[in-house]
Amino acid sequence: MGRRFNVSGECNPADHYMLAPTKRLPRVWKLVENKAYFILHAPRQSGKSTTMHAFARELTREGRYTAAFVSAEVGAPLPSDVGMAELALLDEWRRALAFRLPPELQPPPWPDAPPASRLTAAFRAWANASVRPLVVFIDEIDALRDETLVSVLRQLRSAFADRPGGFPSSVALIGLRDVRDYVIQAGGSGRVGSSSPFNIKDESLTLRNFTRDEVAELYLQHTADTGQVFEPDAIDRAAELTGGHPWLVNALARQLVEVLVPEPSKPITRAKVDEAKEILIERRDTHLDSLAAKLREPRVRAVLEPMLVGTRASDDVLDDDFTYVRDLGLVAKVGGVLEIANPIYREIVPRVLSVRQQEQIREEPAWYVRPDGGLDMPKLLAAFQEFWRTDGHLAAAGFFYREAGPHLMLQAFLQRILNGGGQIEREYALGRGALDLLVRWKDERYAIEVKVRRDRETLAEGLRQISRYLDGAGLKEGWLVIIDKRKLPWKKKLYRRDRKVEGRKIHLMGL
Repeated sequence: MGRRFNVSGECNPADHYMLAPTKRLPRVWKLVENKAYFILHAPRQSGKSTTMHAFARELTREGRYTAAFVSAEVGAPLPSDVGMAELALLDEWRRALAFRLPPELQPPPWPDAPPASRLTAAFRAWANASVRPLVVFIDEIDALRDETLVSVLRQLRSAFADRPGGFPSSVALIGLRDVRDYVIQAGGSGRVGSSSPFNIKDESLTLRNFTRDEVAELYLQHTADTGQVFEPDAIDRAAELTGGHPWLVNALARQLVEVLVPEPSKPITRAKVDEAKEILIERRDTHLDSLAAKLREPRVRAVLEPMLVGTRASDDVLDDDFTYVRDLGLVAKVGGVLEIANPIYREIVPRVLSVRQQEQIREEPAWYVRPDGGLDMPKLLAAFQEFWRTDGHLAAAGFFYREAGPHLMLQAFLQRILNGGGQIEREYALGRGALDLLVRWKDERYAIEVKVRRDRETLAEGLRQISRYLDGAGLKEGWLVIIDKRKLPWKKKLYRRDRKVEGRKIHLMGL
């Protein structure tokens, strides 16, 4: 069987298409040479384990170092029992190293030592016995919590001055977050503290996403093996939709070449990439599902909810909350503005938050299709307005993201209809001031701006925003939906009327 696109576990060059492991970490060689203790943190399934395991093999094969790649995950169930966690870690490491290192480089028997010093004793014994400087990469370090995490970090610090002869020459801790942000207790409150037990770190690295050229390089490996061509605009679209996230890049390609276009003689087109994207979002494989589960965490909600609405985050949202959500890979800074990390995540977030409401909407796509096959957008939004008055506003009040309830309900309603043949592109970010929706139906495009009105006049600002949005989209007509948060009777809140702004026709709709 030939190579394939990998979506589970580490990649290896014999079975999987992959880029050169350290291509995205050019400084890592210098850190090892400088006997540095350092951090590598990046979102889930971005290639951390693959990169550092391959780097460890390369260092060992080169002949200058004994490089060990081990995982701290087995210590996760023992956050408060340091002694048992140490024994579990050392037992798992010996088993793993028996397969990963040649016999002459494997560690000696671990010496007896009291709890909270067993790792120090083990690393001392190994460094003293090794014929080469010892380098250790500890994966899943942030699986550890509480006393166990603190103990591991302090033991690494305790003998730092004895390297390279009496302790590992270089150590890398690999996880989702930087050490300064490790949360000690479950539930997300508390930090390691100002006197960090790992204040010996030389540098914190992160693993960037693939560039467009790297996405092309990966996909062209499949072309070289099978002859199946990825058209250039298909590669462009894949890079755009995924933001270069390695798991998404691979998952999209796997869906394309194994399911949608399994015949190597047929090319991969942009349209097929969009089809694969929809399947990934609907299916919500492990990576996307684990990401979706994070949406219910209060600190994630604190960052994402104002983003969905287009407002600024409140003053009580901590910098640590922003860092946490960035480290999860959910958001990224684009041009200095915090946005959802990529278009696939931008669709996943509102769909996950509104899926139950969408399933209960009793509307049929066929009701809003014109005789010529086009979408009857005026009829569709008029139906939503009536739905909002009778049922929607009550259902929206029950959303976990309550402030974003109206926005999510509108998107759920649209999604229910568009599942019959269209899609929604969403743009939202902190401080944007509104939510931009672009509805695609066959060859038609409909721009919708959603804006909240509380105690101040927002119509003029909304008209300016929808005008800019239409200008960017190259459209002459659009919809401005005003969600009125004031306590007013329905007859004053609900309205539909048209305006002309700079030669463009704007349909106003009040909720």
